[in-house]
Amino acid sequence: MEGGNGYNGEPTESCLSGFVDNGSRDSLRYYLSRRTVLEMLKDRGYAVALSEINLSVQDFRAIYGQDPDVDRLRISISHQSDPSKRILVVFCGPGIVKVNVIRSIISQIVNRDTLTGLILILQNQITSQATKAVGLFQFKVEMFQITDLLVNITKHVLKPKHQVLTDQEKEKLLKKYSIEEKQRGQVVKVTYSGEITESHVTYRCVW
Repeated sequence: MEGGNGYNGEPTESCLSGFVDNGSRDSLRYYLSRRTVLEMLKDRGYAVALSEINLSVQDFRAIYGQDPDVDRLRISISHQSDPSKRILVVFCGPGIVKVNVIRSIISQIVNRDTLTGLILILQNQITSQATKAVGLFQFKVEMFQITDLLVNITKHVLKPKHQVLTDQEKEKLLKKYSIEEKQRGQVVKVTYSGEITESHVTYRCVW
């Protein structure tokens, strides 16, 4: 394509070059999914540094390379208000996740007794045996497909704000509406705002 003059007299190809990613597809996938996980953990109250979230894709590639080693992408972080609450994020490789992969992950976890949560980022299918092995863990395990983390849907303009209530906030809410709790679970405050939905608040119980 031959360059022409765009806005402000800039060559057309110069304008378009800003939208072209010359790096590898895999590194971009890892960068986007890792950023979404960090944003999710920060929303949950974990001590995530803003510098980690705001890391540019260029800086990410400078640190991890164009073909990142998934073991280097692991995240181990404590909760801001409760440092004893620690979560680990593990990126699985592109192959099918079999039971030996799960066993390998567990064998590599340091201070396993202090771990309260594990997030597995999958790039492929997980076998039924591997799923059963995950169910034997003594801590909560969450699994996400990497393709579901390329965009943080909670940042979408049409997505209402979701906030998990603390135990104290939950107790106060139940008392306010004279509700007796029959099952232990979390209460999520959902705040809607905008011309279409109007401004209002709802609460959802999650077990």
